[in-house]
Amino acid sequence: MLMALGMFVFQTRSVPYQQLQRTTQWRHASQSRVGDRPAYQFVGPGTDTITLSGTLLPEFTGGRMDLDEIRAMADEGMAWPLVEGTGRQYGLWVITAVDETSSTFYRDGAAQKIEFTITLEHVDDQRTDLIGDLTTYGVARLAGAFV
Repeated sequence: MLMALGMFVFQTRSVPYQQLQRTTQWRHASQSRVGDRPAYQFVGPGTDTITLSGTLLPEFTGGRMDLDEIRAMADEGMAWPLVEGTGRQYGLWVITAVDETSSTFYRDGAAQKIEFTITLEHVDDQRTDLIGDLTTYGVARLAGAFV
């Protein structure tokens, strides 16, 4: 397991990302001053974004159905706990974008290669009311395992 977002597990047979990029920002308000540089005041944390990107080869990895499962999670507008395979807990994250580029097609239009980018935004970890229903996706995953 590379990482889990709620009950969705990023792994070789689902969506194995090849790159994880994280950008963390902090907010500083400025006040203009006559004859001097602006004065700055730290006002708190800003956005915290993780971008997962990679290439899917549906013959060997997951494919469109896995990306559609992530889109269904995003459709709920809920936050999901993000946990790395090492056990590191990142807190609660929402899915803000899923980009998909398909290429090298079979005769029936199915893609042999799918490049993807998934963007996650960190939300307030204290807002447990935003947590998505983990049991729904856990049951769906188990049902898919026995099909």
